[in-house]
Amino acid sequence: MRISTAQMFNQNLTSVLDRQSSTNKILEQISSGKKVNTAGDDPVAAIGIDNLYQQNALADQFVKNIDYATGHLALSESKLGSAESVVSSTKDQVLRAINGTVTASERQTIADELKSSLEELLAIANSKDESGNYLFSGNETGTQPFAFDTAGNIVYSGDSGVRESVVASGVTVGTNTPGDSAFMNAPNAMGDFSVNYLPGQTGEFIVESAKLAPPAVHTPVAPESYTFNFTDNGVGGIQLEVFDSAATSQIIVPNFDPSSSVDFNGISVKLDGMAAAGDSFTMAPETEVSIFDTINQAIAVLEDPTKANTPQGNSELAQILDNIDSGRNRIDFDRGIAGNSLKSIESYRSTHADEKIVNSSALSMLEDLDFASAITEFEKQQVALNAVSSLFSRVGSTSLFDYL
Repeated sequence: MRISTAQMFNQNLTSVLDRQSSTNKILEQISSGKKVNTAGDDPVAAIGIDNLYQQNALADQFVKNIDYATGHLALSESKLGSAESVVSSTKDQVLRAINGTVTASERQTIADELKSSLEELLAIANSKDESGNYLFSGNETGTQPFAFDTAGNIVYSGDSGVRESVVASGVTVGTNTPGDSAFMNAPNAMGDFSVNYLPGQTGEFIVESAKLAPPAVHTPVAPESYTFNFTDNGVGGIQLEVFDSAATSQIIVPNFDPSSSVDFNGISVKLDGMAAAGDSFTMAPETEVSIFDTINQAIAVLEDPTKANTPQGNSELAQILDNIDSGRNRIDFDRGIAGNSLKSIESYRSTHADEKIVNSSALSMLEDLDFASAITEFEKQQVALNAVSSLFSRVGSTSLFDYL
């Protein structure tokens, strides 16, 4: 077979270029410190490397979400703790007022203290985060959640939305506490109804509980309210008769005994203490109470001179104390949710940190260069390149005239 000069030249040139390419590839690896710089270097490893980088990027995003959630939850938990302390102090103030030796000026002083506590609690409920958004307005972060209306009551202008942050694949955590949940929706301490004690009360009693009693059937008459009238039964005892809003008698208890509940129309009412003849109170549905309304009610009772040291006033204050406890417990409940969420997302932070360590180790195995082996290979390629270049130079300059 004949080998032409051009063919020999091309073969030698190809050999030189291949050696140069191999040398340049090793130089690129040494420069980057990576043995896989393109998919062409190792297609299988390149796929694994890309997947690991994506997993690390996702973990980094989860950590950013966790940082955001941690900041907001920690701030909410702190503010709710402050609110709980304020509410606890209002209970102490109301307890002082129940003392029968308190004078009118002292009652007014306590009422003024309660007003200051109410303003402090309102300021906490209207707290903002570092971005100027309201903490307790649900999804309406630009709307002030709580304010006085024209009637002097505190109303809620936010919503019940919970903003969620994705902290792991398929895992979301609420990053806020809606204000209505924490401050407006405490369970009524008595159950399903609230009581209005009426003037002229002489008996020392309070309604301990008033709730629906399933499976009994409850059929209310709108508007639903009930009046409890206590009268002398003529034999040394007290008769109780309950009327609905249509003045229809619901039950008659000829000889009322406060140790037994009063059951009618699917409702069970329990009194603590004994009513006297002529006493009366009304009852209407109310399953949730606002801590703001509760404190306002305490202020109104203390500022009303007709209720000072009276059975009616003391009964109202006792009901208020129970609802203050309920309001504080509700704030504490939501504070606990925030605390549990903080604890939960910290565990996810640790999980993502561990995941990145594992991924980084796998990445190192797939793409990091063994510099000792690479330098050795580079030197071998350099020797081969020099040899091929020298041979190509000698062959390329050979002529027939050199042998004549």
